Amino acid sequence: MDKPESIAKIKVRLAEILDEKHPYVESLRQDTRQGVQKLLQQFDKKIAKAQQLVNKYQEMHSFEEVALNNGYRLIAGIDEVGRGPLAGPVVAAAVILAPDTVILGLNDSKQLSAQNRENLVKEIEEKALAIGIGVIEPAEIDRINIYQASKQAMIIAVEKLSVTPDYLLIDAMNLPLAIPQEKIIKGDARSVSIAAASIIAKVYRDDLMAEYDQQYPGYGFTSNAGYGTKEHLNALEKQGITPIHRRSFSPVANYV
Repeated sequence: MDKPESIAKIKVRLAEILDEKHPYVESLRQDTRQGVQKLLQQFDKKIAKAQQLVNKYQEMHSFEEVALNNGYRLIAGIDEVGRGPLAGPVVAAAVILAPDTVILGLNDSKQLSAQNRENLVKEIEEKALAIGIGVIEPAEIDRINIYQASKQAMIIAVEKLSVTPDYLLIDAMNLPLAIPQEKIIKGDARSVSIAAASIIAKVYRDDLMAEYDQQYPGYGFTSNAGYGTKEHLNALEKQGITPIHRRSFSPVANYV
């Protein structure tokens, strides 16, 4: 009688399989060893999670699907990050994904871990047809207000795309551009294109704030991205404002 395959070898082989109906997997279901059954439970969870990601992507591709069915091909998702912080710029991104592109795990950047965002940024940069980024600095935010600054950052992001989009999907905003567009409330959690833009903008801004943390230590910009955390507010009181603080925002205005 042949010696049963070792648990260690089965674990390695299962790691390479993504089909729950694979003949090898079906054969393992007849193996009564506790270690094998435990591996199969883990495998089934992996498959279920992968299917959830596929389902989520398909669900979030519905706005793109409608636009594609209406004849549009260069569909740009647009989002911004950094409306609420007391310091740093507001950053917007525009991303055009090819119609047949699939990037599993896309979601509102705030719902993702830093590691997931970093991984997704790499995949988006590899697969996107075009990416544009718009940045509006704190002084301009103070001059025109954060709403107008967010809108301007989005316009710049669209203008910086290497190809001109024929349709825009925008998170909670209408833009004064001569391009057909759709405003989607909570779009970063409902559209793959907007989610991709959200992730690109978030990572770009977080990296920028980490650089500012080196320039202006003590405020915790790497960890708080310019938001009004206790550490940040304490530093404002002790050290005062920096060139990247938004002077029109409270309580920064108290230290001007």
